[in-house]
Amino acid sequence: MFCRELPHDASHGYLIQLAGGHIAPGDDGGLLQAPQDWPEPAVPLGWWHDTPVALIVEEGAPGENWPDGREWLSRLPESQFVLLSTALQVGAWWRDHRFCGQCGTRTERLAHEFAMHCHACGHRSYPRISPCIITLVTHGDAMLLARSPRFPPGRYSTLAGFIEPGEAAEEAVRREVYEEVGIVVGRVSYYRSQAWPFPHSLMLGFFAEAASRRICIDGQEIADAAWFSPTALPQLPPTYSISRALIEAHRRGVLQRNH
Repeated sequence: MFCRELPHDASHGYLIQLAGGHIAPGDDGGLLQAPQDWPEPAVPLGWWHDTPVALIVEEGAPGENWPDGREWLSRLPESQFVLLSTALQVGAWWRDHRFCGQCGTRTERLAHEFAMHCHACGHRSYPRISPCIITLVTHGDAMLLARSPRFPPGRYSTLAGFIEPGEAAEEAVRREVYEEVGIVVGRVSYYRSQAWPFPHSLMLGFFAEAASRRICIDGQEIADAAWFSPTALPQLPPTYSISRALIEAHRRGVLQRNH
């Protein structure tokens, strides 16, 4: 179990070692290195089963056998996803905010919260969180799944995109679906959210009902898209991604209705 209360006065506990988006394997092959005295620049993250956890961000290149964040997804149990997400997002914030964005002065980390403070001008920088929508479009039982050019061969997923300034999440669902696959959607319903640390997204999950099955892909963000039956699906995203959760929730609902 992970607790987000910061261990202000701790200087000993688990350590996660990060460099360039890659994390060093711990003693048991997971993220956590055995409890130890923390080096001076360690950033406390919280508590893992009542033991403090800190992150150390290395300046140089990662070790030869350090997996990147996406590779860790296929290795970790679901319970440790929160550790991975927190470490990657805090690491990106630490790397990008060592100097003030207003005056350029070197900043100092505050002990009681995730904040970098500039003593020259008073500006504070907090970890960036970028809201995104991720949407399973359905038409009856069928699911619309699509391929990004960046996906591994054969993998399909739900549609996703960043929320633009001044835009509501539901408006972003309708816009992204139309832009990427040319489909107008009717009812939109919220499912749940998930932090997605690639590098700092918060995914807001939705179901959306399509007005038709006519697909017209944009050819840039989407390489292919198709309708799939819940009983005949392609290769899917990782099991505890919100994309997979949307697909599995719809599939369970269809099977329950039909049986």
